[in-house]
Order: sequence, then C-alpha cells, then structure tokens
Amino acid sequence: MSKPKRIAILATNGYEQSELMDPREKLKNAGFTVDVVSPESGSIRGWKGKDWGDPVEVDVALSKAKADDYDALVLPGGVINPDQLRIDKEALAFVRSFDAMKKPIAAICHAPWLLAETGIAKGRDVTSWPSLRTDLENAGGRWQDKEVVVDGNLITSRKPDDIPAFTQAVVDALG
Repeated sequence: MSKPKRIAILATNGYEQSELMDPREKLKNAGFTVDVVSPESGSIRGWKGKDWGDPVEVDVALSKAKADDYDALVLPGGVINPDQLRIDKEALAFVRSFDAMKKPIAAICHAPWLLAETGIAKGRDVTSWPSLRTDLENAGGRWQDKEVVVDGNLITSRKPDDIPAFTQAVVDALG
C-alpha cells in the first residue's frame, strides 16, 4: 500500500479562514496528509469577516519545509496573508520550487499575488479575486472569470464560494 500523498498549505497570519480550513478538511477527508507551513511558529490566526478568526497550528516551519517532501502546494488567500508572503524571499522560493518540479500549485482569492510575484503567472491561464486581475495581467497571466482555472500544474480560483471546485481540482491533480 502506498503512503498518502502530502500537501503543504503555505500561510501566515491573516489568511482567509475558510480558504485554509475548508480545503484542509476536505483534503484530509480525501485521504491526503496536509501540513500547514508558515514562516511563523506555534499558531497563526485567520481572518473571518471583519475581524480575526480562529488560530491554526503550524505543522512545519517554512525554514524546514522542502517541496521535495510534498506532492502539492495550496495557497489560501485573504488580503493580509499573501501580501505578507509575497515579500518573504523564503516563501517565494518555496512556491517557485513546486513550479520547477511541475507539482500542483493551487491558489485561491488573493493568493495568486504570489504567482505574479514569482513569475509563475506569466503565459498562464489564471483567475483570482477580481481586484487582482490587473496585477496578474501585468505579470503576463491570462485572467479569466471562472470558478476554477487549471493550466498545467497551476490551479486558481476566485473566492470562498469556489472552494468545492478548487478542492476537487487539487484532488483530481493528485489522482
């Protein structure tokens, strides 16, 4: 029997709570091992509505995480979380390493900012929260207003309402 495939969820304080918690639960229920990877230690807090949400425990420090140890990467949105991660050189290197190995990278809502920052969006079909459209197009991406867009190893979605399709696309990408 083969060991379960492993998925890293890269996040820091200010992630959109539903965009981390819901995919994590659905992916675990589908039989995957899921680790929250963060530049922070201990726990990180989500954003829910107009205030701070619930904390989630960090499973692996970003400084110790390696793309070799995972089969896919999930990037939850929220405005604060990806805005912090896109200026973190270690986080950007982690994201780029998944793309270099052609492993699935799934980014939802504001998380495609990381795809623009890393250059991964260039020449790719992507979607995101609508306010990122210009950023992604300026980064060379072909923005589409769809629930989920898959382009090779890249999976993108727009918002929390898209989580079921987003998560299913991750499950499909991992076979």
